[in-house]
Amino acid sequence: MPDHEVVIVGAGFSGIGAAIRLIDAGITDFIILEGEDDIGGTWRDNTYPGVAVDIPLIYSFAFAQNAHATRFFPPGGEIKDYADRCVEHYGLRDYIRFGRHVRQAEFDEARHQWTVDVEGETPITTRFLVSATGIFTEPRPPGIAGVEEFGGHTIHTAAWDHEHDLTGDRVAVIGTGASALQVIPEIARKVRELHVYQRTPIWVLPKVDFTIPASVRKLFARVPATQKLVRMVTNALIETFFVTAAVHYQRVPLLVRIAEATGRRHLRRQVRDPELRDKLQPRYGFGCKRPSMSNSYLRTFEKPGVELVTEPIERVTPTGIRTADGTHREIDTLVLATGFRTSERGNIPTFPVYGQDGVELGEFWQTNRLQAYEGISVPNMPNFWLMFGPYAFSGASYFTLIDAASSHLVRCVKESRRREATFMAVRQEAHDRYFSRMLHRVSRSIFTNGCAGSNSYYFDERGDTPLLRPNSTIESWLRSRTFDLDDYTYATLERASVDA
Repeated sequence: MPDHEVVIVGAGFSGIGAAIRLIDAGITDFIILEGEDDIGGTWRDNTYPGVAVDIPLIYSFAFAQNAHATRFFPPGGEIKDYADRCVEHYGLRDYIRFGRHVRQAEFDEARHQWTVDVEGETPITTRFLVSATGIFTEPRPPGIAGVEEFGGHTIHTAAWDHEHDLTGDRVAVIGTGASALQVIPEIARKVRELHVYQRTPIWVLPKVDFTIPASVRKLFARVPATQKLVRMVTNALIETFFVTAAVHYQRVPLLVRIAEATGRRHLRRQVRDPELRDKLQPRYGFGCKRPSMSNSYLRTFEKPGVELVTEPIERVTPTGIRTADGTHREIDTLVLATGFRTSERGNIPTFPVYGQDGVELGEFWQTNRLQAYEGISVPNMPNFWLMFGPYAFSGASYFTLIDAASSHLVRCVKESRRREATFMAVRQEAHDRYFSRMLHRVSRSIFTNGCAGSNSYYFDERGDTPLLRPNSTIESWLRSRTFDLDDYTYATLERASVDA
């Protein structure tokens, strides 16, 4: 018998969600391995000035809504507090093992179990293994010559140094993605000079944000149905104008055109200088990159002392940054807003996974393209599920993915118990059928119609878009609860036979 029936790697929201669903299903022989000393994942690590969610009010579990959010777009600290409350409410602390860095996992075909190699610890065995390491985990290095030689202070947005005071500094920010959009207006208020190095402009829409009165928060807490109604309406609006517009671009291109017109109008209102406005105008379709909303980002570039630099960076020097046109700008602090690794090998999951016949998951994907049945299972990886696999994320909120993945996981574990099976692996035919369906749907999306030059993290090195599942939230919800359990093959250790 293994040490545990289930081992979950990662104590971010996906690991928390999986654990809650297991407990609700009566599956309690599990532990959560967390490499750091606290829970929260992305919301534990990202504490830069201005950090907040980019999805209004619906960023929470449907079964445990966050009634304490003080703003329509809650700040990052409140999301971390929400994670803490979930862990305490569901009694998960006793299941979490902090400071456990997983080095690799290997499937033992003779025993139908996984051996999880933990740094500095005795290996842990488990019947079922769940990767919940998330996607925004490993900060992406800028890949620019000379960064290590810079003699001033360097900060990555994923590891903000709150001890370093930027007041009066000459600061350079490399990157203009989601993190930069939030941090740039905040630090522009205190620095002496701010140089923002942009490779690709982003679509920015108006942000309808406001304080949620205490009386409304009390109503949400006392009558959860009121918040659920607001959640449903908000989710429907976001899914229509963000998800449907991108996924069904060929059928309803008008939605993309409306969004683009809204973005151009917002840019004209925020930036009066036509030359600057032209530099900030995207040349690719709306939806190719994750859309952003802000009422302060664009207008920041017209403030005194703020400069938008679009010339390519040649290298970082010990005292500043030199661009391809020969201009050298002296700086005191370098801020790297370069995002995270996404579809690169070694990120999902963050440790090597060796399945049947010694096949390593990252190597399998590198050879065969990123793919996974329902975004969660891969052939030759028995008893193993990904909370964030290829073609898994759909809808407006990350929590829709967690709901679908955890529902799928629980159904699988319960079915293996019902059959008294010790081995469970997705059938190749079912896996290939799902992958083929995803590729067909992507072919009708915005991602094959106008994304050239977007430099979007949605795309992998092959040009695929494996981070997104091209269907609605409702379809993901239904599939996770109705997928054919016979899409898996089962066996028991005692008789080593497959149940048809």
